[in-house]
Amino acid sequence: MKFVSTRGQTKPHLFSEAVKIGLAPDKGLFVPESMPDLSQEIPTWEGLSYPELCYEFFKHFATDIPADELKSLVEKAYSRFDHKEHAPLVKLSDKLYVQELFHGPTLAFKDFALQLLGCLYERQVAMSGESINVLGATSGDTGAAAISGLLGKKGVNIFILYPDGRVSPLQERQMTCLEEENVFPLCIKGSFDDAQAALKDVFGDKEFSQEVHLSAVNSINLARILAQCVYYIYAYLKLPADRRERATFVVPTGNFGNVLAGWMASRMGMIVDGFRVATNQNDILHRFFDAGDYSLGEVLPSHAPSMDIQVASNFERFLYFSLGGNAEMTREIMESFKKDGSFQVGGMAITEFMTSTRMDDEEIAKTISEVYREYGYTADPHTACGFKDLDKLETAVVLSTAHPAKFPDVVANCTGVEPTHPSLEALKSKEIRKFSVDPDEASIKAFIRSKQ
Repeated sequence: MKFVSTRGQTKPHLFSEAVKIGLAPDKGLFVPESMPDLSQEIPTWEGLSYPELCYEFFKHFATDIPADELKSLVEKAYSRFDHKEHAPLVKLSDKLYVQELFHGPTLAFKDFALQLLGCLYERQVAMSGESINVLGATSGDTGAAAISGLLGKKGVNIFILYPDGRVSPLQERQMTCLEEENVFPLCIKGSFDDAQAALKDVFGDKEFSQEVHLSAVNSINLARILAQCVYYIYAYLKLPADRRERATFVVPTGNFGNVLAGWMASRMGMIVDGFRVATNQNDILHRFFDAGDYSLGEVLPSHAPSMDIQVASNFERFLYFSLGGNAEMTREIMESFKKDGSFQVGGMAITEFMTSTRMDDEEIAKTISEVYREYGYTADPHTACGFKDLDKLETAVVLSTAHPAKFPDVVANCTGVEPTHPSLEALKSKEIRKFSVDPDEASIKAFIRSKQ
């Protein structure tokens, strides 16, 4: 299989090439040239372990990696999870389930993609003999998960941009309390959107990217989205058979990558009732799916900091697919959005199959308390955003995106019990090591060059 750019001005690439490059040279995002039809295969995957299911899924995409090698990469990627099911499905009622995606090394759903991406990068370095510099931006969990996935990987330096003071204290410690000399947490003044915009500008300089062998770790990287498709199929097969096609996946998301992965799985043959985008008060995605308005707003700090985003980078992939693979129209819309900060859906029917909700901080706190009282279940602030208007759904699967111990103050205030985790407790006595840079292309390039 080959992968093309959403903007249509880049030649098709094989899987490993697309993963290596990250952002397409025309500044678009890589997508499969065509979606495989897995409708006949998915039922046969019931009962497989998580790594086995991941392998069966990825062999349709990573066609340039020998089967035995791919299987070994997958097994290594998921060897550090602390639950035998990796992504267990917890039943709260006959109509409500929670899929826990926080059993990886950094206690967040990003581990599912970034543990695998780290192994793919390690393979790339071994095959090419060239070191690489991995650049990413984070609103909280991506940075720690990316660093964890790349720790101990030879020939890899990792640079993570994050908004200073706008991630939780423990999220910051997961990125900065490390002694490895190849890890560079870069704090910036501003929001995640400022970091993401600067990152895209850096990748847009083809000469610089080639000079320092730059690769992307954000969800702009194709492997990230494909890896996240797997846990949807895993949850789908764990549901009672008579509820699968009636299920709605409810997905807390800011950057749109998480829910996009589920939507892509449905396009490949996982038949469900639909998807719901659950946002916090930074609600550009809710405004789009509710009213067709995709326009920038001010980024407001919230109880759910990983969703404090107003430019959802993976929205471009959704737009491309919804427009029938029309790269020219996608390019025009995205270029117009960059210039004007908005676009309207108009006559395009691209919001079908997805609904959305919004929660402000007051609602998040209230929901954490209610879920704890009613079900005895502790939800982190991001997961809490998914527990809104669920009575309207026949069967709901809420994706739990992070361990509540990453946000102890908010959760303790709402439940009366402070959540803890041994890996986080160990960080509290360690020294923070971070670097300040301006959120602009020149400053970031200069820092990366200084570490070569």
